[in-house]
Amino acid sequence: MRRREFIAGLGATALPLGARAQQSSTKKRIAVIAVGNVAELRIGGNPTATVFFEELKRLGYTEGENLTVERYSTSDAQGRPGGLADLARDVVGRQPDVIVCYGMPIAASLKVATSTIPIVAFTGDPIRFGLISSLAHPGGNITGVSSDAGVEIWAKRLELLSEAVPTLVNVAFVSTQGGWDGSGGQAVRAAAQKLRISLAKATLNAPYDEAEYRRVLSSIQRDQVDGIYLSAEFEHYRYNLLVVQLIQQMRIPAIYPVRAQAEAGGLMAYSPDVNSTLRRQVIQVVEILRGANPGDIPYFQGVRFELVINLKTAKELGLEIPDGLVAGAAAVIE
Repeated sequence: MRRREFIAGLGATALPLGARAQQSSTKKRIAVIAVGNVAELRIGGNPTATVFFEELKRLGYTEGENLTVERYSTSDAQGRPGGLADLARDVVGRQPDVIVCYGMPIAASLKVATSTIPIVAFTGDPIRFGLISSLAHPGGNITGVSSDAGVEIWAKRLELLSEAVPTLVNVAFVSTQGGWDGSGGQAVRAAAQKLRISLAKATLNAPYDEAEYRRVLSSIQRDQVDGIYLSAEFEHYRYNLLVVQLIQQMRIPAIYPVRAQAEAGGLMAYSPDVNSTLRRQVIQVVEILRGANPGDIPYFQGVRFELVINLKTAKELGLEIPDGLVAGAAAVIE
């Protein structure tokens, strides 16, 4: 059995959105497929899930009242025969009203599994990976949000790390094989060549569990690199903070794709405004639950990115971050 949880809802109470939201005559049922432990996919479980379900509640859909939520984890499918394809078929077979998913691999598997059930995805660039053909008019049964403003953002992260550490020579690029081979990885390699930085491949293999992160980061330490770049892939989500802790122990400057990682002790992060993107995703879900066609809902692409610098960590590493870089940061942790 795949890890999933079924929470039945009763009643049909909606909450106000400006004016009082319309009462729902029947319970709605959504499936949520994310990285990590399904027990954390709820208010108070983790920051991302909290934002998602609080916004859903604010817009009139409350689990246990007029909403049923079925939870699935992509982490449980990684590395198994059939993997995400089986998980996608399992979810589709349950026939939910809407499927909410996180990450391009599961979104692509769901696209193969159904052309009728509405899918609201949170992914990288959906056009570059063939999920849809147009942001403005997705067509079909898929819409969603993207935290990827283009491959130039991947290159920008390496440029920022190089600016923070002017002596940077050897950088380990921590990613999945897909992250290394894809256009994002290609952009980082091009940026490294321009900056005259040697970029070392540090590839994670499925299943992406704690042991695998420890193995890869241990091998980086042996390679004596002077910088680490963590790719912006959903596969990392479950172990975001573990990665920070392990790199802190290695005392190597690193740049991360998630703001919370810099807040947890990472040197710096160049991160999308995830919370506003999540709220936009919830709006799409609610529009579909109220009768909208997903193909008519534009696929939202976030464009706001924030640089966060942890000066406390910089001091511990013996780094003097340039004043200009600090001045341009959205947040500085001291």
